[in-house]
Amino acid sequence: MAIIPIRVAPDPILKQKSKRVRTIDGSIHKLIGDMIETMHSAGGVGLAAPQVGVPWRVVVIGIPGEEDIVLINPEIVRRTGERLVDEGCLSVPGYIGQIKRAELVRVKGRDQNGREVRIKANGLLAEVLEHEIDHLNGVLYINHLESMDKLRKIEPEEAQL
Repeated sequence: MAIIPIRVAPDPILKQKSKRVRTIDGSIHKLIGDMIETMHSAGGVGLAAPQVGVPWRVVVIGIPGEEDIVLINPEIVRRTGERLVDEGCLSVPGYIGQIKRAELVRVKGRDQNGREVRIKANGLLAEVLEHEIDHLNGVLYINHLESMDKLRKIEPEEAQL
């Protein structure tokens, strides 16, 4: 496994829609391992393949105290409710912004073994799922800001997605 450099805005790959993974092979498994190592090394709780320069629909999630989640070709099936959250991003370092996210999300996708996965999540996991799937669609959290006034500079030790 290796730590991969994280792309930062305005890198054009962060604005592109990612391609579906057709075959889960050794290259995907290596990417997943490298992404997990990169995410943990950077102190993030989620990472999407475009953030490491790969235009595939792959995300990893690592919420402290919980098992890492790998999703291939994830899709949000349903969003319920709405809440304001302060969100950051490894691809927009040094800033956090207040945006609206769903209270509850339902997501489907595949795990690293190709098995179908369905997740019903609220709280931080719901937020991270929405955030990372946005990356696969070429959307950054700053695109959801009602106003740039909602963006603020943060200290490096504050949490980032």
